[in-house]
Amino acid sequence: MFFWFIATAIVSVGMVFRDPRFDNRLLVVGSVLPLVDGLFGGARALHSITVSIALLTVLMLITAGRKPIRKTLLGLPIGMFLHLVFDGAWNDTDTFWWPFTGLEFVGSGFPVTERGWWSVALETLGVAGCVWLWKRNGLGSAERRRRFLADGRLDAVPDRFA
Repeated sequence: MFFWFIATAIVSVGMVFRDPRFDNRLLVVGSVLPLVDGLFGGARALHSITVSIALLTVLMLITAGRKPIRKTLLGLPIGMFLHLVFDGAWNDTDTFWWPFTGLEFVGSGFPVTERGWWSVALETLGVAGCVWLWKRNGLGSAERRRRFLADGRLDAVPDRFA
């Protein structure tokens, strides 16, 4: 699963923050970053709320007084938090609360593969959501794609479904 996390992150942030100036580039990266855990055999540190909180804390401390860079970088931990939500990461208490529940990742499955066919259904919804976002934001236009890659902004905030 890949598109499920991208679509749900962008739509969620659009509905909550309602800020057409939000930089979605690092949000997208953060929403798929925990998938790297799969390379290590299952849910690991990136599926822990502790890592997302630590990243947010460090980011807030090192960007104190530098609002433009802070606003850009905030997408990364927000995306990671949203991945945990839309992956159901809290179902594995030991991994979700790592390292407070122990330092080892014994028997930690990978939510994406453990859901079986549900993952296929969710990914299909994610592809549909990304297609909708693509069309809604006019990303078929090369100019709009260049602008998105330059500043991460989407023209249509996803909270406006009209």
